[in-house]
Amino acid sequence: MGYAQLVIGPAGSGKSTYCSSLYQHCETVGRTIHIVNLDPAAENFDYPVAMDIRELISLDDVMEELGLGPNGGLIYCMEHLEENLDDWLTEELDNYLDDDYLVFDCPGQIELFSHVPVLKNFVEHLKRKNFNVCVVYLLDSQFMTDVTKFISGCMASLSAMFQLELPHVNILSKMDLVTNRRDVENYLNPEPRTLLAELNQRMAPQFEKLNKSLIDLVDQYSLVSFLPLDLRKKSSIQYILSQVDNCIQYGEDADIKVKDFDPPDE
Repeated sequence: MGYAQLVIGPAGSGKSTYCSSLYQHCETVGRTIHIVNLDPAAENFDYPVAMDIRELISLDDVMEELGLGPNGGLIYCMEHLEENLDDWLTEELDNYLDDDYLVFDCPGQIELFSHVPVLKNFVEHLKRKNFNVCVVYLLDSQFMTDVTKFISGCMASLSAMFQLELPHVNILSKMDLVTNRRDVENYLNPEPRTLLAELNQRMAPQFEKLNKSLIDLVDQYSLVSFLPLDLRKKSSIQYILSQVDNCIQYGEDADIKVKDFDPPDE
């Protein structure tokens, strides 16, 4: 059985930085992981790339040959990947052992994990290849300046959860860049009543029923729980990794090594 993280989130949320920091941490503790680039527009990497979608198709080539813009070109590239799951991706996955750990660094276009079925079919392919997969959803902590943006981020994460049907670990990234940490920490594990009161203060009275429905939805799916990622602290990346490992049951099927002892002579 293989293990995989699918790292998603809005553009600029720190996905590649997370992958790089995760690789460096695992290298330090003597653990092997493989980072896979699924962004056909990526250029520079701070980690060794084990697999690269650009070997299959690149955004620059698509834009030049088909005359598409950046967003349309990226969707075309991902759909081309979808068409080659049984060929290119299967051939690449065959290079890894059953217990290898892959981390997929995905593009930041939100439609890829909200309603376009490309990543869903990608995940289903990984499952057929006997991979346990967990989604790591990153949201920029500097985006969390008020309750309306928090709810917006939660709705985007919930949309990905419904679309991909996978365990989720939600992360507030770039905590090391936050100037007023207390304001952000209020959203790490907030009370639903507090959220609703703040939301009603920000919105017109006719939206009160909608606000309550949104808060109930977030609370029902326990989506108000985010993990802070502070790259200055090794314990931060280690804790997040342990949460992901728990979701995909990493290490739980490892053989327990027990020495055989002869029964004592009577």
